[in-house]
Amino acid sequence: MEVPGSSKKMIATQEEMMEAKVPLPYRDQCAHLLIPLNKCRKAEFYLPWKCETDRHAYEKCEYELVMERMLQMQKIREREAQLKAPSSSSSQPIPLVPKTAN
Repeated sequence: MEVPGSSKKMIATQEEMMEAKVPLPYRDQCAHLLIPLNKCRKAEFYLPWKCETDRHAYEKCEYELVMERMLQMQKIREREAQLKAPSSSSSQPIPLVPKTAN
């Protein structure tokens, strides 16, 4: 299943997420990483130093999704600014993500 506007695919199915009792707000492209993380957390009694690799993988996935959404929003804002005032390019907005040297 594909999510429009995202480069990541949904790996976990709705049935898998329902079976694992994943809350609705967490059913995104990273849910396939949350399911084993929650199983590990329950098995290890939620000790913070356990399941670190699973937690890191899940948090990295969530971070990448947020960054992707931020870049999409920045592109939309730039397009809207170009449509509003194509001649007045003196006031450039501060970019959310800095451009690289290349």
